[in-house]
Amino acid sequence: MSRAEMDRLGWTELDVLLVSGDAYVDHPSFGAALLGRWLVSNGFRTGIVAQPRWTGPDDLKVMGRPRLAAGVTAGALDSMLAHYTAFRKKRREDAYTPGGLAGARPNRACLVYAGLVKQAFPGLPVLLGGVEASLRRITHYDFWTDRLHRPILLDAKADVLLYGMAERGLLEVCRRLDAGRPPADPAVPGAAYIGSRAALPAGAEVVELPSHEEMLADPSRLLAAALAIERQVHQARAWAVQPVGGRALVLTPPGPLETAELDRLYALPFTREPHPAYAGRTIPAADMIRASITSHRGCGGGCSFCTLSAHQGRTVRSRSADSIVAEAAAMAAAPGFSGSISDVGGPTANMWGAVCTGDPGRCRRSSCLFPDICPRFAVDQMSLIGLLRRVGAVRGVKHVRVASGIRHDLALKDERYIRAMVRDFVGGQLKIAPEHLADEVLRLMRKPGAGTFERFLGIFDRESAAAGKRQFLVPYLISAFPGCTPAHMEALARWLAGRNWRPEQVQCFIPLPGTVAAAMYWAGTDPDGRRIPMARTDAERLALHGLLRDGERPGRPGRPNRPRRAGKGRR
Repeated sequence: MSRAEMDRLGWTELDVLLVSGDAYVDHPSFGAALLGRWLVSNGFRTGIVAQPRWTGPDDLKVMGRPRLAAGVTAGALDSMLAHYTAFRKKRREDAYTPGGLAGARPNRACLVYAGLVKQAFPGLPVLLGGVEASLRRITHYDFWTDRLHRPILLDAKADVLLYGMAERGLLEVCRRLDAGRPPADPAVPGAAYIGSRAALPAGAEVVELPSHEEMLADPSRLLAAALAIERQVHQARAWAVQPVGGRALVLTPPGPLETAELDRLYALPFTREPHPAYAGRTIPAADMIRASITSHRGCGGGCSFCTLSAHQGRTVRSRSADSIVAEAAAMAAAPGFSGSISDVGGPTANMWGAVCTGDPGRCRRSSCLFPDICPRFAVDQMSLIGLLRRVGAVRGVKHVRVASGIRHDLALKDERYIRAMVRDFVGGQLKIAPEHLADEVLRLMRKPGAGTFERFLGIFDRESAAAGKRQFLVPYLISAFPGCTPAHMEALARWLAGRNWRPEQVQCFIPLPGTVAAAMYWAGTDPDGRRIPMARTDAERLALHGLLRDGERPGRPGRPNRPRRAGKGRR
């Protein structure tokens, strides 16, 4: 992060500069740290400028001009989501900033940082990456301006965009630049660039996307594009092309790391701590994830609103058990370890080790789990329990918890897994995401029906009681989703009140760029083209949200719900 640190390493210049909207925390859950360690391990001297001031380019110049390129990311969140609530009110906190204070990154950070790089280092190749860029890689709906925006690569005037988890693509681009070749090429995995369809390999499978102009003219074309992008990413070998203003945006097939590569990546010497420059200032996200372990990437759920699935894809890529246990041992041996591992998981904890036994190239499903669990989606959840027990047996580890949430319909495939989780790996609370209980809304979300959730609740209560534990489920719920009506929200509020639940994790739907749900919101239809109810104004959305957040006990106006007493198993 400084010239002094370069001098101590014996570096006269950087090869690559990474500019991030997050503080620099040397933990593999932080993208800039992960990619920085990856590049250094592959021979590229890398510097990080974290949360630079955007009034001028001086903060980017502290380590000099990098030899090859600058990579730009908004950080772990889309910068607009980091700044604004579902009702467009400014947030007061930012968990990825020292002190938890909001305002350390600009709106539309990718665009601003790319502009700063061009001011600081004219002619230097600019690479976009991270969630903000990944979800905006084609024409996308922007909730905060309520209109369609063209691909972010064009507005940023960058050379190439690397979508998803970009280790393989970033390394290939750096090697190309080091050899004097242009960064954008069909050979770069997981890339978006302005190019020519004719340059794609002979016989390449190509997904043709509606043009930007077609999407502007017909809202339904955005939905068609979102569904097509899902297929392109899941098939893992298809290219995609979108015409934009007489040019062609080319998307190469994704390049996820395999197990051995993930093992090497997570074995790099992360300190798991914030950079010393932040001494005395707490970074909330760093505290939250310090004792966590990432076991896998990707999620087969394919929920229509989920940015993780859109970013990482549906194909699960898992680390080996030995790699995860080795990370736990290194964590336990580090000074200051508390004895508790807060999480072993990923986008969905109980998908570690999941594989598709079919041919993704021929798959036409939008989800591996909806409307039912695909018979070709194979996962041994008791192997995960075995892994957790191995982690718990590491010297110095007293407790192992799973905090990243589980998919309850998948858990029901093996009640032994639920029993073991409840008895050994739930620290009083288990996160679960039913999202809603109206089957019409759940269908649009691509989530299992209410009956599935209630069955899981019964087993959770039973097993908690059998273990003599007072434990609770923490349900995540979404209000004002496309297709949701006041009747749906009232029914959900009555269901919760009837069980004396006072939900705390209620999120009003935000149509985030790149998701199928955002395209549904813009088009006003479901994926089959049927018109659906839509709360579009803030007043309409707030009214639906209020039906759940302010729900009252039936027949007892003005009386708030209270948590259930001990022994009832949930709240």
